[in-house]
This record gives sequence, structure tokens and C-alpha cells, in this order.
Amino acid sequence: MIPLSTELFDYPLPSGAIAQAPAPERDRSRLLVVDRATRALAHHRFADLPTFLRRGDILFRNVAAVLPARLRARRPTGGRVECLLLQEIGDGLWRCLLKPGRKLPVGATFADPAGAFRGEIAAWEEDGVAQVRLVAAQGESVTDLAQRVGEVPLPPYIERPDRSRRAEDLDRYQTVYADPRRPVAAAAPTAGLHFTPALLSALAAQGVRTADLILHVGLGTFRPIATATIAAHAIHRERYEIPVATQRALFPAAAGAAGRRIAVGTTAVRAMEDFLATRAAPAQLPHVGEAGIYLYPPATFRGVDGLITNFHQPRSTLLCLVAAFLAPGSLDGIGWLKEIYAEALDRGYRFFSYGDAMLIL
Repeated sequence: MIPLSTELFDYPLPSGAIAQAPAPERDRSRLLVVDRATRALAHHRFADLPTFLRRGDILFRNVAAVLPARLRARRPTGGRVECLLLQEIGDGLWRCLLKPGRKLPVGATFADPAGAFRGEIAAWEEDGVAQVRLVAAQGESVTDLAQRVGEVPLPPYIERPDRSRRAEDLDRYQTVYADPRRPVAAAAPTAGLHFTPALLSALAAQGVRTADLILHVGLGTFRPIATATIAAHAIHRERYEIPVATQRALFPAAAGAAGRRIAVGTTAVRAMEDFLATRAAPAQLPHVGEAGIYLYPPATFRGVDGLITNFHQPRSTLLCLVAAFLAPGSLDGIGWLKEIYAEALDRGYRFFSYGDAMLIL
């Protein structure tokens, strides 16, 4: 097959279409419903979701919580340092993104001006990630420190010149079902931001079930494809965990169920499809893996019958995934996705993390 040009996954996007703040109420976001069988589009609100789901359907959702992982500090010289926590390594070490980056040598130190923490660069990895030894004041954990003083790691297209909206972002850049014991995500699983407790209760009363998993969303999800072809891009890898009950829900025939498997977001898709690529039946123990699956046309899907997702960046791996899901096994989804996005822009839909949603069935 001829390699797919990355230009096929580009589209014109006015800057004004990028949502800078969430909708006043989570479920008042707009919902573009796509019927793959008829190619029909319908325009609704997210609160209308129960209209399109039925008894027995299962919502697979990523319950990873977002850590307020951006810490600001100063060097002994007075220079500013921004430290973004990515992953705890152990023994007091964290993998971090630093600004000003490699200008800081191994052994360089920085600290919070108020004395809340200090850090020392222990090593640099090949991909530009630093290993930093962090010590919080008064013996608290680094995770607790981040919850207290850290800033939400909003994606770069959301502008926050100061901390004036920190409280709102702490609340709204987090799903209502996030597990507070698992603050492991560097970015929110944004398709889930539209759910409210009342909406979840209404779906449960309707007979729609939920199945939880955790995927440690990394910043690689925002990295655009810079190669000339889609296949040449090195896909990011993300750790995920699937409990036994969720594994069973992935095999509806074995469980005697006939409902559709609806993924809430591309992060859930990556975990589900990566798991099913190597498993023919549920295991007896929770599964821990690292999702390195790369889904783009003409990919097919083993375990996803429907998808709730936001509108994604041009030239992104997430856009490739959605194009593949629109028309599995063919290239038809590429052009159709552009048509759908063009209509969404014409109708004033809001794009990206704090924007509106699509339901693809």
C-alpha cells in the first residue's frame, strides 16, 4: 500500500475555534452524533447522550486523575524554572520536563521561593526528559506537594498567562469519575469531561453500564506528526491497567452480553485495542501493559463499537485514530472526517480539550 501522506490529516482551523475555557456546565457541551451506517450527522447537546445509548451498552472510561503537575521555581541565580512532573521513578526521582531545558546541567538545583520544595537534576535522558530528585518541605510526598501548589498541566493551546483560573481548571480539567487515589495522568482524558453525576445516574437507570480502566495519559498525545508520512511517526507509549471485571466486559460473548462497547475517548481505545491485540480471553488477574498501538486508516478495531471523542488537532495521531474508526478497514474515513470537521466549524463547534464532543456509532 502507498504510504499515507501526513498532509492528508491536515485541515484549516481558525484560532477562534480552540476552546480556552470549558462550557458553563459540563453536559451543555455540544454533541455531534455520527451514524456510520447511514453517514448521517445530527447536532445535539451532551446531555442528550442517553437518547443514543441503550440497555446493555457499556461505557469504557479512563479513570486516571490528572495531577496538578506544573511546579514553578527559581535557580540560585534567580532564573525561573518550570518543572512538569511526568512519572515517578522511585528513590525520590521523577521524570520531568524542564524549562529552560538542557541549559540546566546535571547537578543544577532549583527551589520554590516560598520554601515548599527543592530539586536537583540527576540525569538527562535522550528524549530531553530530565530525571530530577525532588524533596518537599516538611516531609510531604511530591504528589501531595503538587496537589497543594502545582498548576494544572493544560495543553499549550490553552492560554493561561497567570494563575487566576487555577481553581476552575483544577475542577474542570478532571473527570467527575477520576480516581483521586490515582493522580497519574499528565493530561486529562478529555472526552470524559462532559459527564456529570446526574448524567451518569440517568445512564445507569437506563441500563447502560460502565467499565473502568486506567491509562497514564502522557504529553505525547499532544505531539504533532512531523514526518512526511503517517507510518514514519514514532508513536508515544503509555502505561495502562485493566481490571479483571473490565477485561470480561471486553469479551461480551463470553460474558453473555449483547451491548455495544463504547469507548469514552481515544485513551480508552488505545488501552482496549492494545489489550485485545494480544489476548483472546480475559485473564484471572489485572492486566498491566504499555500501549504502543498506532491506529490509522485502514486499521480495524477488535473491541470498540462506538466512540465518544472531542475534536482533535491537525496532523495528530488522535485524528488518525478517529479517521480509522469512521471507516474501519478502508481509507474512506480520511475524507469523511474532513467533511465532518468542516461542518462542525461552520456550525460553531468548539475544538480540543475544553471543546465539544462527537459520538460515533
